[in-house]
Amino acid sequence: MKTINTKRNLIQICLLCAALSQALTSGAQTVTKIAAGWSHSLFLKSDGSLWAMGDNTYGELGDGTINPTNRPELIVTNNVTAIAAGSYFSLFLKSDGSLWAMGDNTYGQLGNGANTPSYIPELIVPTNVTAIAAGGDHSLFLKNDGSLWAMGDNQYGELGDGITDLPFGSFGTNQPEQIVPNNVTAIAAGFYYSLFRKSDGSLWAMGWNNHGQLGNGSYQNPIYSYFGIIPEQIEPNNVTAIAAGIDHTLFLMTGGSLWAMGNNQSGELGDGTYGTNYPYYGPNLPEVITNSGVTAIAGGGYHSLFLKSDGTLWGMGYNYYGQLGDGNNISTNFPQQAMATNVTAIAAGYLHSLFLKSDGSLWAMGYNYYGQLGDGHFYTTTNLPELIVPGVPQGYNQISAQVLSGINVKLSFVGNAGTNYALDRTFILSPANWVPQVTNPAGPGGVLLFTNTPDTATNNFWRVRSVP
Repeated sequence: MKTINTKRNLIQICLLCAALSQALTSGAQTVTKIAAGWSHSLFLKSDGSLWAMGDNTYGELGDGTINPTNRPELIVTNNVTAIAAGSYFSLFLKSDGSLWAMGDNTYGQLGNGANTPSYIPELIVPTNVTAIAAGGDHSLFLKNDGSLWAMGDNQYGELGDGITDLPFGSFGTNQPEQIVPNNVTAIAAGFYYSLFRKSDGSLWAMGWNNHGQLGNGSYQNPIYSYFGIIPEQIEPNNVTAIAAGIDHTLFLMTGGSLWAMGNNQSGELGDGTYGTNYPYYGPNLPEVITNSGVTAIAGGGYHSLFLKSDGTLWGMGYNYYGQLGDGNNISTNFPQQAMATNVTAIAAGYLHSLFLKSDGSLWAMGYNYYGQLGDGHFYTTTNLPELIVPGVPQGYNQISAQVLSGINVKLSFVGNAGTNYALDRTFILSPANWVPQVTNPAGPGGVLLFTNTPDTATNNFWRVRSVP
C-alpha cells in the first residue's frame, strides 16, 4: 500500500470556526459549469456559487442593477446546481430543485406571472425542477417526473402547446405550462424554436423553421398557418445530446457521431458548404458532420463548438470576432481545432465562446463589447482563448473542504483516475492516530469527492492515501 506524502496532504478542519472554514474553501474552488447568452456569461464554482459578467441592461446578471461588469461578479453564494443564459435573461437551479430567474421578461420568459424585468433572482418554481434551457424569449424546464414545461414567447410555436399566437396574439404565456407529461430527458432552446429528447433516445422539435432547423424535411414556418404547433419527432432513437443555436441545430448519436441541420450561411454546420440554397441557406434534414468521438456540443449565434473524447476543442462557422479561438478572424465551413487537450465543457453565446479545462479553469474568446468575457475589458475582442478564472493544478496536493450543512463537510481531492483512495482522520498529530473513514475510486480527471464526512466538536486532521 502506497501512502501519499502525509505532510503535503493534511488539512486541519475546524468547522466551528467560520473564518477557518471559509479560508479552507476559498481559493480552492474551481469552475464546474458555464453558460453563454446573447452578451452575458454565467458560471458555477465547485462550492455552488453563481458568478456572472457582461451585459446587464435588463438585469440578466441578477445583481440588482442594470450596470454591465467586465469582471466575474458573485451573484449567489451557494447551492446553485445548473445555469442557463438566454438572450437577455438568465435561469438557474438550486440543490433543492427550485427554479430561479432574472432579466428581461417582455414575453413572460421568466415565468413569474408578469411581463416586467427582474433585476434580482426571483423564485419561479419551488421544487422538483431538474433541467433548464433559455432561448431567445422563451424558457424550458424539466421536472423530476420527466415532464416538460415552457413559458414565454410563442409567436412561432416554440412552446409546443398547440397554440400559435399569430397574427396578433398574446405572444405566449408568463406562467409555466406543461407541454409533455413524461419521459423527457434533455432540452435545448434556440431563438424561436425548441428541442427535446425522450428516454427512448428520440429527438423532437417545434417552432420556427425558416432555415430547416427543425430537421423535419421542410422549411415550413408556423407563420404561414393558423394551425397549432405541437412537438414533431425528428429522430426515432439513439440521440444522446442536443444543442440549439439561433437557427441551427446540432445533436449527437450513439457512438459519438455529430449531426446538424438548419442555417449554414456562415458554415456553422461544418459540412464544407456555406448554405447556398437561397433563401433557406441550410439543409432541412439532419446530415452527419463527424462520424465518431464527439462528446459535447454547443450552438452559438452563427458558430458551433464541439469536444472530442481526447479533450480537443473544435469550432466552425462565423469567426469575425475570433469566437472560434483559433488565432484568426476567418470564418470556416469545416471543423477547426482550437485547443489540443484537456477541454471538458463548452458554451457558445451570440458572438463569444467559453470553455473549461480539466483543472477547473475558465477560458473565453470572441466579442467582448459588454465585458462578457470577464477579462476586465469592454469593447474588445480576442481570437485566442484567454484565461479568466485559474484552475487548480492536478497533483497529490489538492485536498479542499466545503461545508455542506450542520456538522457535515465535503472533501475533494485530485489524484489518478480509477485509483482507489482511502480517507483517514486523526484528532492529533503527535502522535497521529489515523482511523480509516471511507474508500472511493477517483473519477474522470482524477477528481475524488468524500461527501457527508462527519465532523466533531474538535479539530480534525485528514489524509488521503492510495489503496489496492
